[in-house]
Amino acid sequence: MAPGSVKKIQERGTNFQLMENVQRFQAAIKKYGVPEEEIFQTADLFERRNIPQVTLCLYSLGRTTQHHPEYNGPTLGPKMAEKNVREFTEEQLRAHNAELNLQMGYNKGASQSGHGGFGNTRHM
Repeated sequence: MAPGSVKKIQERGTNFQLMENVQRFQAAIKKYGVPEEEIFQTADLFERRNIPQVTLCLYSLGRTTQHHPEYNGPTLGPKMAEKNVREFTEEQLRAHNAELNLQMGYNKGASQSGHGGFGNTRHM
């Protein structure tokens, strides 16, 4: 976030006026690019209801700064992944089809046929 992103900061006042500081911060980070689902609720911070959500929001802000080239300060959290498009030839794609897909498992012909479905016991 750039200096001045939060236009007005209340240093004293009622709880309502002080909570407006948090709301202005939330509006600024949303405009900066922090995903809305990662922004904490005002009460999460002001009333200490959900500090882990506040922490998540700060890490999200740290990640978001990595997409802003004008920011050259320290980073918070892991480096963001960059787009890595891969192009495969038709030959490479066909070669993959000949391989045994072990991700789905290979059980040498064993199956659950005859099992009878959920809840049934296996009769031996």
